[in-house]
Amino acid sequence: MSSTVTVFVLSSQTRSERRFDLHTTVDQLKNKLELITGIPVQNQSIAVHSSETDATPLRALDDDSKPLGYYGVSDWQVLRLTDLDPTTSVVGQLGDISQVEKFELSKEEYAQRQDTVLAYKQRNKIGRFAEKDAEQPELPTPQVDISVGARCEVESTEEDFHKRGTVRFVGPTKFAKGVWVGIEFDEPIGKNDGSVQGEQYFTCPPSHGVFVKPDRVKVGDFPVEEIDFDDEEM
Repeated sequence: MSSTVTVFVLSSQTRSERRFDLHTTVDQLKNKLELITGIPVQNQSIAVHSSETDATPLRALDDDSKPLGYYGVSDWQVLRLTDLDPTTSVVGQLGDISQVEKFELSKEEYAQRQDTVLAYKQRNKIGRFAEKDAEQPELPTPQVDISVGARCEVESTEEDFHKRGTVRFVGPTKFAKGVWVGIEFDEPIGKNDGSVQGEQYFTCPPSHGVFVKPDRVKVGDFPVEEIDFDDEEM
């Protein structure tokens, strides 16, 4: 019987797939999860769910001295973290925009300004303001042999740096021509949350999503590369 378990770790700002030893106590787990989610140990409340869509928890990890095996945690279950006091944590404060003063400008006021991107495009006939000689026939969308849900690795120019994740979208988009592949990275190294220019193509945590051309995507059995916590614990 395996002494490790693979689970999904969810918080208000993060989502990741992790592997833990079943002998790890809840207290040790919380220290590891602080590095992953940014939620301080003393603020963490951890509940076990059967899946991400299951709102009812199976049980709570409420005894810091007990190991994960005591709670019967099994592969592909979900550890959902709640920040009990977000006002004292960096993550909670970053997520609270209620105190941010907002600058608002109506569409009419924006259209009248001459120092905006819109005005620049109008003057230089760029994008939707460009002159169209003739209506070009729409080309058929090419077929791409990449499946949604597949594990993948994205081409990177950095040596020994693997951009790994899961394919969440394949198809045409409104922001550019051709077929694009939407990927949810395992770590926050992306550019968006699955949306571009106000259009939501898939959903993932902030800074985990990216869109790339199919020729930069390699599909295969790429495991999640885990953080080595041993060097970070003294």
